[in-house]
Amino acid sequence: MTRALYLHIGAPKSGTTFIQDRLEHNHRRLARHGVHLPAQLPLVHAPLFQFRAALDLMGQDWGGDPGHADGAWDSLVRKVRRSKGLSVVSHEVLSAARPEHVARLKRDLADVELHVVYTARDLARQVPAAWQESIKQGRGWSYAGFVRRVQRGKAWFGRTFDLPTVLTTWGAGLTPDRIHVVTVPRRGLATEQPELLWNRFCEAVPIDPAWAPRASGRRNPSLGAAETQVLRRLNRRLGQAARRDQLYDHLIRRGLAESELVGLDSPAVRLPPDAFDWAEERAERWLEWIEQSGVHVVGDLAELRPLRPPADAVWIDPDDVSTKKQLNAAIVALSAMTQEAARRPNPDTALPNRVRTGVKRLRGG
Repeated sequence: MTRALYLHIGAPKSGTTFIQDRLEHNHRRLARHGVHLPAQLPLVHAPLFQFRAALDLMGQDWGGDPGHADGAWDSLVRKVRRSKGLSVVSHEVLSAARPEHVARLKRDLADVELHVVYTARDLARQVPAAWQESIKQGRGWSYAGFVRRVQRGKAWFGRTFDLPTVLTTWGAGLTPDRIHVVTVPRRGLATEQPELLWNRFCEAVPIDPAWAPRASGRRNPSLGAAETQVLRRLNRRLGQAARRDQLYDHLIRRGLAESELVGLDSPAVRLPPDAFDWAEERAERWLEWIEQSGVHVVGDLAELRPLRPPADAVWIDPDDVSTKKQLNAAIVALSAMTQEAARRPNPDTALPNRVRTGVKRLRGG
């Protein structure tokens, strides 16, 4: 049986969390059909293991304690080689891989049939989502500054969104039929057909959707402009060292950004009106490259063209959202943090209690 690896490389903010969780929630069923997700079960599940492997491949070390990714890539290579049939690896950090990283992967897996899958979303939706995600991860830059960096290709997100460059890098030495572009459906269509993105991904891989019926309850929801600004200002106040602590991920990203601050009454973050010409030019460049390259497309390429808002639509600058709305979001955040602190052990009594328990055990009590 031919061994094949389907490598889903992103792009970020294109439904990757949804796809990765769907794969993980159904990994046992998929394995019974010859579809394997490399992992280190039961301790390290596929999403975290594959994230570490991607970091190790690219010589990076973030998102955990120093050295947490060491050796993960070699371990993944061994698991793919031992698997019979089809393996799926998915993480969006791979879309930022350099040619030397791609070359190493192809050397290490030279005896495996490689396919690359790239989920693509129009920039009018992707850029605002990326700014919010960067703030959730601890960044402190303004929305205007972030948009300028993406337009110039300076921001990490900007590089991962450059479809022609990303797929030219990954497609070196591969035939077009092994490069798969999956378009992300627009909001209205996705609401009407919630399984559409998953079904498109399954067509690209290929997986029978019936092999993975269990949906994930996890979401990576968007924040409003006021909530994002509150987090941005908090990040700047905390400083870089605090933002790198794993406690930040638990308290701020998961506790606030993905829970307490979701769904508040705040203006949505939209692409600036003066950025639409740039977004449309990029979309046309993407479409021209896809047509000329002959890569496999699943979905509707028209979905990659940004939709301009109505002429009478009012754009709210996320860098100038009202102080009142920011205050409301800050009160919600402060309340949530206060309740979290109240649930935790009192640091003044926790240590003596542990000492007393230890002494009691030593005495045989």
